[in-house]
Amino acid sequence: MNQAVMLLYYATTAFFAAMMAWNFARAKDAQKALLYLVVLMPFVMRLLRLK
Repeated sequence: MNQAVMLLYYATTAFFAAMMAWNFARAKDAQKALLYLVVLMPFVMRLLRLK
């Protein structure tokens, strides 16, 4: 059960990270792109299992 919850957690995190990366790639404004990078960083760190 614990492993299923962990798998679901990482899948959800990967999904949101992918969506933010997609928005970052499509961003025309540099300020919005920087904002996407700042928001994306915790998700990438969670996927890499860093604090």
